Amino acid sequence: MSEPHAGDVAATFCATLVDSWARYGVTRAVVSPGSRSTPMALALHVDPRIDVSVHHDERSAGFVALGIGVATGIPAIVLTTSGTATAELHAAVVEAHHAEVPMLVCTADRPPELHGVGAPQTIDQTNLYGPAVRAFLDPGVPRLVDASTWRPLAEEALRHAIGSPPGPVQLNLAFAEPLVGTPGPLPPSSAEAVTGAVVSGPDDETLAMLVTAVSHARGVIVAGSGIDQPDWVLTLARQLGWPIIADPRSGTRVADPSVVAHADAVLRHAPTAQRFAPEVVLRLGDLPASKVLGRWLDDLSEAGTTLQIGVTTHGTRFDPGGSLNHLVAAAPGVLCGQLATAPNVPPAPLDPAWLAGWRTADDVAADAIAEVLKSAGGVPEPAVARIVMSSCPTNTALVVSSSMPVRDVEWYAAPRSGVGVHANRGANGIDGVVSTALGMALASASPVVVLIGDVAALHDTTALIGLADRGVDLSVVVVDNDGGGIFSFLPQAAALDPSAFETLFGTPHGVDFVALAGAHGVAAEAVDDADGLVAFVAGATRGSGARIAVVHTDRAANVKVHDAIHAAVAAALGN
Repeated sequence: MSEPHAGDVAATFCATLVDSWARYGVTRAVVSPGSRSTPMALALHVDPRIDVSVHHDERSAGFVALGIGVATGIPAIVLTTSGTATAELHAAVVEAHHAEVPMLVCTADRPPELHGVGAPQTIDQTNLYGPAVRAFLDPGVPRLVDASTWRPLAEEALRHAIGSPPGPVQLNLAFAEPLVGTPGPLPPSSAEAVTGAVVSGPDDETLAMLVTAVSHARGVIVAGSGIDQPDWVLTLARQLGWPIIADPRSGTRVADPSVVAHADAVLRHAPTAQRFAPEVVLRLGDLPASKVLGRWLDDLSEAGTTLQIGVTTHGTRFDPGGSLNHLVAAAPGVLCGQLATAPNVPPAPLDPAWLAGWRTADDVAADAIAEVLKSAGGVPEPAVARIVMSSCPTNTALVVSSSMPVRDVEWYAAPRSGVGVHANRGANGIDGVVSTALGMALASASPVVVLIGDVAALHDTTALIGLADRGVDLSVVVVDNDGGGIFSFLPQAAALDPSAFETLFGTPHGVDFVALAGAHGVAAEAVDDADGLVAFVAGATRGSGARIAVVHTDRAANVKVHDAIHAAVAAALGN
C-alpha cells in the first residue's frame, strides 16, 4: 500500500484543526502571506465559518488578532509562515499574555530534516515566545497514523487559550512539501465541550473579611480595567458612600456622584491627598496609569493605617509598590454585588461627608482644568483628550495609545457613558495600537475611534496597508508634536543638553501624516481647532469608513499647559 500523499495529509490535518475550532465558536483568522503556511491558510480560506483577514505585515497581524480577542473574548487564529515572520508576532503575544487576551498563534515551520542545514526561512521556533504563552504545542509533521490526536490537539490549544487566565497559545506546525493537497475525510469530532475556566468567588472566610472591611470604614474604590459588571461597582459605592477613582477603561467612569474623574489632579495637592487618606482601599482590576495615584497608594501602605484589598478575575497581582494587604481572585463586579447584598453591609452611607468632600474636590479640579484649557488657545493635548472622549458617538469603542494619550484621557476627560475605552496596558507598549483598533473594528459592528501620538502611529504604519478597502469604520486622531512628547515630562529633559535630549528622546521625525495616509488611499485631514476636531470625532458613525485627523501640537507648550493645570487645581483646592 502506497504512502498517503503528504500534501493531502497536511490538508486533512489543518482542516481538522479549523473544523474543531469552528465547532467551538472560533470565527476569525488573521493571515500573513507566506509559502510554508499554505496548508493552514487554505484550510482557513475554504471554511465558510471562518472570516479571514489578510495582512502583509506579521507584526500588524498579531495586533489585529489581539484586537479581535479584546472585542469578542474569543481567540482569533493568527497564522504566519516560518522563520523571522514568527518573531514578528512576539510583541502582540507579549501584550496578549499580560493583558490576558486569548489568541491561537499558528507558526508554520520546516520539517526537522531542514533544521540546522542552512535551509532558508528556518529558525528554532521551539518555545519561541517563552513564558508569554499559556502553552507551546508542537505536533510535528502531520501523519495519517496520528489522525486520532488532531482534534484533541485543537481542543487542548483552545482550552489553554480561554483558560484561567486566558492568553496566547503557540502551535508550531511543521509542514513538508508538497504544501498543496486535498483534504480527505476528517476524524470524528469529540463530544467533549471546551469552555472557559469558571471563576469561583471568594470562600466564606474571605467574603466575611471583605464584609467586615467595608462595613464600618471610610473607603475608596480604585476601578481599573477588567471589571465585568461595572453597575454593581457603582451600586456598592453609592451604598457605602465611597468615591470611585474611575479609570476610563473600567466602565465605571460615568456621570455619577460617586465617580471621581480627576484623582490625579486632586492627589497632586498634598494637603488634599493627606485629608483624603482612607481606612480601606478596594482595588478592582488593574491600576490606572497615574503615578501620582500609585504613589498615594504606596504612601498609605507605608503609613500602616489603610487596608488595601485587590480584586482581579484571575488573581493577577497589580501591585508594583507592594501595597496590597490581600489579593482576592474573583470577578470584581460580581464580588461588589455580593457585598452590596450582604446582610451585614450597611444599606446607606455611615459618613455622607466623606464622599461629599471628594465630590467637591473633583468638581473644583474639573472647573480649574476647564478654565486653563479655555484660556490656552488652540487645541492643547489635554483638550484633545477631552474632546475626543466627549465627542465619540454613543456605542463607540475608543482605543487610546499608551504614553501621553492614555494619561490625558485618564486625567482630564469628563465622565460619560456609552463609550468603551481600551488601551494596550498589559505591557504598556506603544506598538500595534492602530492594528489593535483595526482588529476590534473587524470584529464589531460599532465604529472605533483611536487617539494616538505620532511616534506610536509611526510604529504601526503597516496597519494602513489595505485599510481603505477593509470595510471598517475606523477614525484615527493623531496628535503630532513631531517626536516623543512624554519624554519632555521626564528628568532627562532638564538634566541633558537640549541637543542631546532632542537626538535621543525628542526624536523629531518630520513625517507628514496626511500625505502618508493619502499614499495608502486613506482619507486624512489636518485639524487645527476644537470645532473641527469635534466634527471629525462626532462623524465616526456607521459607514464613515477609515479616516485620519492630524492635530499638530508643540511639545514645550504641552508641558506648560500641564504645569498650568496642576498649578490651577492646587490653587483652587487651597490649603
